[in-house]
Amino acid sequence: MKLAKLSMVAIAVLGLGGHVYAASDTLADAFKNGKVNGTLKAWYWDRNDDGNFYPKADHQNILNVGVELGYVTDTFYGLRLGVTYQGSSTPFATDDAKKLFNKEESGQGSVLSEAYLGYQIGKTDVKVGRQYITTPLVSGNPTRFFRESFEGAAITNMDLPQTTLYANYVGKFQGRTGDVFNGNFLTPAGANNYSYDAPDFKKEIIIAGAGPTTFAFDGAYSLGAINKSVQNLTLSGQFAQANDVNMKVTSATGPYGVVINSGQTDDISFFYTEANYVLPMSNYKLLFDANYRGSRAGNALDIANVDGNMIGLRAGFSELYGFGGTIAYTTVSNNDDALLGLGNGPSCYTMLSIRGPLVFNGFAGMDTYRFGATYNFAQVGITGLTSELAYVTAKQDAPSAATISTKANNKAEIEGYSARLTYAVPYLKGLTTEVTYVSFEKDYFDAASVKTTKDTDEFWFNVNYKF
Repeated sequence: MKLAKLSMVAIAVLGLGGHVYAASDTLADAFKNGKVNGTLKAWYWDRNDDGNFYPKADHQNILNVGVELGYVTDTFYGLRLGVTYQGSSTPFATDDAKKLFNKEESGQGSVLSEAYLGYQIGKTDVKVGRQYITTPLVSGNPTRFFRESFEGAAITNMDLPQTTLYANYVGKFQGRTGDVFNGNFLTPAGANNYSYDAPDFKKEIIIAGAGPTTFAFDGAYSLGAINKSVQNLTLSGQFAQANDVNMKVTSATGPYGVVINSGQTDDISFFYTEANYVLPMSNYKLLFDANYRGSRAGNALDIANVDGNMIGLRAGFSELYGFGGTIAYTTVSNNDDALLGLGNGPSCYTMLSIRGPLVFNGFAGMDTYRFGATYNFAQVGITGLTSELAYVTAKQDAPSAATISTKANNKAEIEGYSARLTYAVPYLKGLTTEVTYVSFEKDYFDAASVKTTKDTDEFWFNVNYKF
C-alpha cells in the first residue's frame, strides 16, 4: 500500500504544473482571507438497557458540552490549508454513565480531526492529511459528539459530463471515543480498562457491522463513481479494500459469534452499487431505490464468515403537502455477515434512526423491514420544524456456522420504533435543537430455542449553534 499512498501524493504534485488563477495574490492574503466556522454543542443522552450483555450499568445519562472549530485558508495558486479541532467535556457524568457510553460519548479532551493540504486545478480536487470522508463505503459517523475522521488522501474529478469520480487512501482512523481502540468490546466481567479519553489517530479501523471496536489494519483504499446522465436517475458504485485486517476478538461474552483469539490477518474487500430514481408528479415526487452491498475476506479470515451480501429495496414519496413516506426492505445471505464498510458511517435502508449496522442489519440471515414517515411543519406555518417517525421489524434465520455477529444455530428477532423532532430556530440563525427517542427489543434464541431479551430505550436532546 506504500505504492498506493505515493501515487495519490504524486497526483497532487504533478497537478502543480498546471495553470490556475490565484484567489489571493500573496500567501499572507490567503491566511488573512481564510474562513472560520464552528459549532457550539450541548448534548444530553439518557439510555435504559434492560438485559444488557455488557458489564455496564443499565440506566444512565450523560451530558456532553464542547466545540467543533474549523479554519480553511483562501486559495493561493490552487492550494489551501484546512484544520478542524474537536473538543468535549462530560462534567457531570458518573463512572457508570461513562461505562455505558464508553464507545459513543464518554470521550473527554480534544483532537485535531482535520489538518490537510488541498489543491484544486480545473475540476480536480486533491486533499492530503487528516480529513472527514463521507462516501458509501468509507465514512465517519456524524451522529456522535466526536465526528470520526481519517488520515490519508482523497481525490475527486468531475471532468466527465454528469459524472463524479473519486478515490481515497486511508492509513489511520480517528474514532468517536478513545475506548473504541482499547479492545474492551465483550471485555470479561470485572475488567476495568476503560479510558474515557478523546479519540486519536491510530492504525486501527472500525468495520461497520463487526462491532464497535477497531481492528488493526495496514491501510485501505477505495474507488467510486456517481453518474447522473439519465434524467432523474442517479447511479453510484464503489469498491474498497482494507489490507491486512487483524480480526482478533477477545471474549465470547453475550450473544455474539465466533471468537478469533489468535488474531488471523487478511484483506477484506467491500462492494457497493445503487440506483436512485425520482419521478416528479404534479405536486409530489415518487422515489425508487435499489442497493447492493457485499464483503469478501481473504482465506485466513474464513472462520469469521463475513463473505456476505445485502440487497436493499426502497420506495416512497416526498413533498406531498409537507409529508413524506418510505417502505424499505433489506436481506442478508443466510450464513455470512455482510460488512458494510469502514467507519461507522456506512448505512443501509433499514437502519433504526440513531442505531446503525452494528445493531442487527448486516447479520447473517437477517430480513428487515422499515416503515418511515416525515412531515415539514412549514406547511402549516412553523418554519424550521420537521419530524420523522420510523418502525422496524427484523427476523433472522439461524446460520449453520458461527459468524462474527452470531453463534452457530442462534438467531434474533428485533422490533423497534423511533421518533425525531428537529427545529432550526428561524429567529437565531445557526441554532438547531433536536429531540430523538428510540425504543427497540432484541430477542435472542440459542440452539435450544431458549430466549434472552434485551430492551433499549434511548432519549437524545441535542442543541447546536453553528457560526
